[in-house]
Amino acid sequence: MEYALDQGLSGIENLSLIPGTVGAAPLQNIGAYGAELRDTFDHLEALALATGEVRVFSAADCGFGYRESVFKNVLKNQYVVTAVALRLHRLGQPAGYAPNVRYGAIAETLAELGIEGEPTPQEVSRAVVHIRRSKLPDPAQVGNAGSFFKNPEVSQAKFDQLKGEHPDLPGYPVPGGVKVPAGWLIERAGWKGLRRGPGEGTHGVHDRQALVLVHHGGATGNDLRQLAQEIISSVSQQFGIELHPEVNIL
Repeated sequence: MEYALDQGLSGIENLSLIPGTVGAAPLQNIGAYGAELRDTFDHLEALALATGEVRVFSAADCGFGYRESVFKNVLKNQYVVTAVALRLHRLGQPAGYAPNVRYGAIAETLAELGIEGEPTPQEVSRAVVHIRRSKLPDPAQVGNAGSFFKNPEVSQAKFDQLKGEHPDLPGYPVPGGVKVPAGWLIERAGWKGLRRGPGEGTHGVHDRQALVLVHHGGATGNDLRQLAQEIISSVSQQFGIELHPEVNIL
């Protein structure tokens, strides 16, 4: 990321500070703040665990979707990604290209940081990092896997029904319906900041971003999985929406 920015290359700055490795990025088509890996993805190389064969996967081969790829379903646990190739942009190339600032919070944060006019990739990255640090826990300080749940997509009719019941419900148009923030649903269901376990709690839901499950120390993987299932059931009962994990549970 830093190398690309130092070279004036654009396309992945909106993905700044996402924890994890390059090889893991295409497995769930990581994305944040209006951008996804598939926007710049060219191909990857992966080693077949069964045969040792190295295979090249194009974007079409990867079957990218919203936090989805073939490596999370039909090819799960069958390959190890060894290389990822991206196709990035230089400012002004192609003609008219500019960094992605369509996600509302980026434009607002750029203004807060005193950045005016068309921002550089470095400035967009700076804004994204500022946003993430203000609302998400640092994995080096608090154990977490980032956003635990996908933002669900519902029909327009379902969204209109919920909007009538909850006028402040956010929604973002997508092909075939509306995307609803899972964090909003989880918070409204009463889970934000909740802690489970002995003492002050060994695990729970982050107190600034309900989309993130956190490990405070002493909990097991099953503890977190049970908490996730309880959240899924609670949201389903209250809103009639089924949440699905974004993380790849091993």
